Amino acid sequence: MVPRPLRIALVAGEASGDLLGAGLIRAIRERHPGARFAGVAGPRMAAEGCEVVAPMERLAVMGLVEVLGHLPGLLHLRRRLRDRLLAARPDVFVGIDAPEFNLGLEAGLRAAGIPVVHYVSPSVWAWRSGRIRRIRRACDRMLTLLPFEARFYRQAGVPVSFVGHPLADRIRPAPPGPARQALGLAGDGPVLTLMPGSRGGEVDRLGEVFLAAAGRLSRRIPGLRCVIPTVHEAHRRQLEALAARTVPGMPVLVRTGDAGQAIAAADAVLVASGTATLEVMLAGRPMVVGYR
Repeated sequence: MVPRPLRIALVAGEASGDLLGAGLIRAIRERHPGARFAGVAGPRMAAEGCEVVAPMERLAVMGLVEVLGHLPGLLHLRRRLRDRLLAARPDVFVGIDAPEFNLGLEAGLRAAGIPVVHYVSPSVWAWRSGRIRRIRRACDRMLTLLPFEARFYRQAGVPVSFVGHPLADRIRPAPPGPARQALGLAGDGPVLTLMPGSRGGEVDRLGEVFLAAAGRLSRRIPGLRCVIPTVHEAHRRQLEALAARTVPGMPVLVRTGDAGQAIAAADAVLVASGTATLEVMLAGRPMVVGYR
């Protein structure tokens, strides 16, 4: 009798979760080649063969006002996912970051007997440490990116594994020349890469501020050019319009796709607080981290 393939459900809520989910899918497939994956996913997870039950963009909101505006839709999506997963009974559910959405879903699935893993620890070691009780109820195992997080969870009695970050395996410092050539950045002028975040609300809040900062720098640094990597075509159009309005005449290249080339091409990076700061650090580029 042929064994049934391993079935894994996943929920990622933003670009960093999509990156982690794609790496997780690849790693699981090395051990279980026939495994099947489905859930809320982005383009990287889809490229690895994950069935997209709902697009990741449905979850990519943050901030009180933004979340409240999307709350009915988010609650409806969570109920729909819960009902679907309870009917499908996957072998394991993996919630990737997005704790405000995932922990509630995980608690219901675990109570129904579905094994649950949460990937990426909320910052309970820094603030709102009382959330550890909710996490203990919600998941069977926590996967952490940082080793000190694992020690924290062991002391709190939560089963945990330190797994590291997949970016650390694939990003190394490299000279900017090849990346600039690939992006079509001719000449020797300095390059500033702007990374105002992957969520729509972040682009709204930070895009114009970051571009205004670049405009001020361009008046002091002759020949300065800007590169902005984006996750979605809609964000590319939004940022191109912002650049035309905020820094008219300044060379600004807005590029949809992998941010790695934009980082490698840079002399310096202005970046929103988040996972992207790890990518910039691993690439060996100086950065300023900002947030509103």
